[in-house]
Amino acid sequence: MKLSKPRITPMEPNEWSEAQKDMLAPIKESGPFYNVLGTISRHWDAAEKFTVWAYHIMGETSRLQPREREILILRIGWLCEAEYEWGQHVIFGREAGLTDEEIQRIKKGPDAEGWSAFDAALLRATDELHEGACISDATWAELSQQYDQQQMMDVVFTVGQYNMVSMALNSFGVQLDEGVDGF
Repeated sequence: MKLSKPRITPMEPNEWSEAQKDMLAPIKESGPFYNVLGTISRHWDAAEKFTVWAYHIMGETSRLQPREREILILRIGWLCEAEYEWGQHVIFGREAGLTDEEIQRIKKGPDAEGWSAFDAALLRATDELHEGACISDATWAELSQQYDQQQMMDVVFTVGQYNMVSMALNSFGVQLDEGVDGF
C-alpha cells in the first residue's frame, strides 16, 4: 500500500444521511461493503454520480466480456501501483475466468509468453493508454478485428475509469478490505 493508513476514512453506517441509507443499506445487506464505497461516500454528490458510471463499467451495459474487462483493470491497477484495486480485482478476475497464472502474468505485460494475440493486444492497449493517453493505430487495428466500435470505446472507458480509481485509492489511502490480499 502506498499509504499505511487512510487519509479519508470510510463512513460508518451511523454517519449515513437518509439518502445514503437508501442507497448504501441494500448494498451492505446484500454482500461485502467495500472500503472504497465507504470512502467515496464522504463526498456524496460525487459518489452518486461515480456509482452510475462504475456500474456501467462493471455491469451489463459494458460491451466487454468480464474476463477481458478484468485483464484491463488488473493491468492498469498494476501500472498505477494501486494495491487495493489489484487485490479486489484478483478476486473478480478469478470469478471472470482468469487463472492464477494469467493474473501473475498480467504483471509482466503484453510481451510475456503465453498470451493469445488478442489478450496481448488488450494489455498493450492498457500500457499505451497509461503511457501516452492514446491507443496506437496498430493496437487499435488488432483489437478491432474482434471488437466493434462500442467495445473499443469501452476499452478506453474501462482503462480510464480504473486509472482514475487508482489515483483516488492511492491518494485517499483506502486500505485493503478484510480477507483481500494485495500485491
